[in-house]
Amino acid sequence: MKRRSGFTVMARLIGLVRPLTGFMVLAVAMGLIGHLLAAFIMILGGYAVLEILNIDVAFNLTTVLVCVVVFAVFRAVLRYAEQACNHFIAFKLLALIRDRVFRALRKLCPAKLEGRDKGDLISVITSDIELLEVFYAHTISPVAIAFFFTVIMCLFIGSFHLAMGILALLAYIMVGIVIPLITSKVSGEDGIAFRTKSGNLSGFVLDSLRGLSETIQYGQGEMRLAGMNAKTDALSVDEERMKRKAGRNTAAANTVILLFDLGMLFLSALLYQNGSVDFSGVLIPTIALFSSFGPVIALANLGSTLQNTFAAGNRVLDILDEIPVVEEVSGRKEVSFVGADAENVTFSYGGETVLEGVSLCIPEGSITGIVGRSGSGKSTLLKLFMRFWKVQGGSVKISGRDVADINTSDLRNMESFMTQETHLFHDSIRNNLRIAKLDATDEEIVDACRKASIHDFIMGLPKGYDTPVGELGDTLSGGERQRLGLARAFLHDAPFLLLDEPTSNLDSLNEAVILKSLCEEREGKTVVLVSHRASTMRIADKVYSVEKPSETDRRIS
Repeated sequence: MKRRSGFTVMARLIGLVRPLTGFMVLAVAMGLIGHLLAAFIMILGGYAVLEILNIDVAFNLTTVLVCVVVFAVFRAVLRYAEQACNHFIAFKLLALIRDRVFRALRKLCPAKLEGRDKGDLISVITSDIELLEVFYAHTISPVAIAFFFTVIMCLFIGSFHLAMGILALLAYIMVGIVIPLITSKVSGEDGIAFRTKSGNLSGFVLDSLRGLSETIQYGQGEMRLAGMNAKTDALSVDEERMKRKAGRNTAAANTVILLFDLGMLFLSALLYQNGSVDFSGVLIPTIALFSSFGPVIALANLGSTLQNTFAAGNRVLDILDEIPVVEEVSGRKEVSFVGADAENVTFSYGGETVLEGVSLCIPEGSITGIVGRSGSGKSTLLKLFMRFWKVQGGSVKISGRDVADINTSDLRNMESFMTQETHLFHDSIRNNLRIAKLDATDEEIVDACRKASIHDFIMGLPKGYDTPVGELGDTLSGGERQRLGLARAFLHDAPFLLLDEPTSNLDSLNEAVILKSLCEEREGKTVVLVSHRASTMRIADKVYSVEKPSETDRRIS
């Protein structure tokens, strides 16, 4: 995780407000007027006391009472309008941020997301983004309001005597700036550590739920529960420490406010004794300071709560700033599929070389088989044709052009890729299939399923194609999920089919049906089959063998 300062995170988050600047200005204006009205309700009370004491003032008692009522009503209306505006901004921006995060994840996938903790990602997408609501609804406008409010109140109090205005300014700076900065400094990395542990806990819970049947089967429930409790307890300790610091921050702010209130009282009394101010110069500035700490107290309280918010913002910015392994390509001349080949391809995951000096030719209209032991790079080779990763040496070409020079949208339209694990969404079978072709007709869906030998099974279900599958397709067997994945590939109807272990979970009868479909539908199609099964390779025109290298020379023959 990249460490950014609180100011950097704040600046980046504020930059996202630009599309809603008008609403933010409106929220600040309403909040400022509302806080001024609240403060002057108390100040008008002081003028009422002066009127009762028959001290010459500019307002009579009736005027004061009318103004207090009017100010109170408008204060309530403006407070509601300010909060409504702030929350509109917050939730609108959260929607925009989620959209940007999902766009970023789509660009990062699959290379940058393989092996990443999915629970932690879910934590970022849900709870971390949700925490930003505090920043947009309760931070940006309060900071602006506090600044303008401080200027106005210092000028008002200073109009009685310059020393009073300076004392008020020091009070606002101490409560609204110094205390939050000290609290933030003391909190250090607590917020980031808390959000990181929260993400780890989410990952652990998700992992436990996915492996629940294995946990029960092997009697490891107590161990998983103990691990979950340990992570929860550690998170609780961190949260308790952060809450304790927040409490100390509040206590320090209230203590400082009390001291400055007393300081204003003593200063005004001293000036009164010296004849520098009259009694109204004692009462009104003191009441004004007493009643004007609302906006800066809001800033003081942010000192600890913003640690969590900035930590969440930091984790969100990590995703937005992540550089994809493979950038999308656009603006190139369109390509029609007329074959594919790989020339001296070298690729490694980290420091582990998976492919080295690999070359093969896939003529248009052929069925090409790739076999080899696990870990020999068969699936990786298909991903390179999909340009999920970039080759580190050599080239991967389609229609004689390097895949890095083909529009990403064209590449996806030319290829159908069936992975070893078919992911099914918690939706109907029909909608799960339509992912491959959103405008597919029912007839096209049925035809694809017949080719994948899954139509009869689907029709035997209570709701047929409208039958919902469980989360991650858990209501279906491995073979059924695999055949649905194959049906997707058929439905996509691309000229270049990349099939990674398409029959590994099927019995020999269904395997034969699918292989027969591949042979019958091969017109206009070029197929690459990756499989451990010798029976699957019988339909291949040419088979390449990938073996784990035992010497430096590594090739596909």
